[in-house]
Amino acid sequence: MAKNKSLGRWILSGPPLLYLLVFFAIPTLIMAAAAFRYPGDYGGLLPLIDINPETGRNELLLNAQNWQDFLTFENFSRFFEDSIYLELFIKSFWYAGITTLACLVMAYPLAWLIARSPKKYRDVMILLVILPFWSNFLIRVYAWMIILGPQGYFVMTINQALSWVGVAPIQLMYTHFAVIVVLVYVHLPFMVLPLYANLEKHDTALLDAAQDLGASGWQRFWKITWPLSLPGVWAGAALVFIPALGMFAVPDLLGGTDGMMIGNLIKQQFLDSRDWPFGSVLSIMLTLAVLLMAGLAMLVGRGGKRNAL
Repeated sequence: MAKNKSLGRWILSGPPLLYLLVFFAIPTLIMAAAAFRYPGDYGGLLPLIDINPETGRNELLLNAQNWQDFLTFENFSRFFEDSIYLELFIKSFWYAGITTLACLVMAYPLAWLIARSPKKYRDVMILLVILPFWSNFLIRVYAWMIILGPQGYFVMTINQALSWVGVAPIQLMYTHFAVIVVLVYVHLPFMVLPLYANLEKHDTALLDAAQDLGASGWQRFWKITWPLSLPGVWAGAALVFIPALGMFAVPDLLGGTDGMMIGNLIKQQFLDSRDWPFGSVLSIMLTLAVLLMAGLAMLVGRGGKRNAL
């Protein structure tokens, strides 16, 4: 019987573990190994296996005597010595933080409205929240490029109104504003869904009891609803902050040169400069930053849950 249970566990957990191993663990190890390598003459990585001129055969060139010719810490030194990379990380954190805060402010009342709506309307409202996922991501970004472009009706209307009061016309494309607006648009559902899942489970009897004891609506929110919703807040914040931190398509298309984030630099290192070792270093640093933020969100979320209980 115990053997059958063990077999059943492996059957259920085996495919997900294999998927994580093949598509996450192994690529991460390859990236970590590439971070200690030299770039090749034409980009990529300096080959470890090449034709030996003496034997004319493909042989492993790395050995205990010449490992310094193939492995190096210079890529990490380059990252820590040049402040521009730290500044780019800080800028990316700023973009991701503003996006997360804006999503929270917009998603909380929406999630609360859905959670308090009659059950027959909830499914339709949730469907409307996830409806943008039915279209391609790049198509939605290009749509925002049209909206925020200088020839778009939105910008033309704003500039026409500004001209009436004697203010110079503005440009929304290729600005920080455009990047943040589209980042919020892309990630807003990831904040709404965990907040709704949390708020929907709240016991309304607690609010009724607080009202009977004389608590105002604002007091009921801060003393009951907000503490109980903190696990959903931190879950949504992690789901928004982490992908926003590594985003490269939105800044690339709407931010211009001033909108570059760390994800854009990683893309440039791999595709344009073909400096795979340094691109791997940047990816490792981004991964460590993401893990740190996820760990902090988990710890704070657990603390908020314990305080709420």
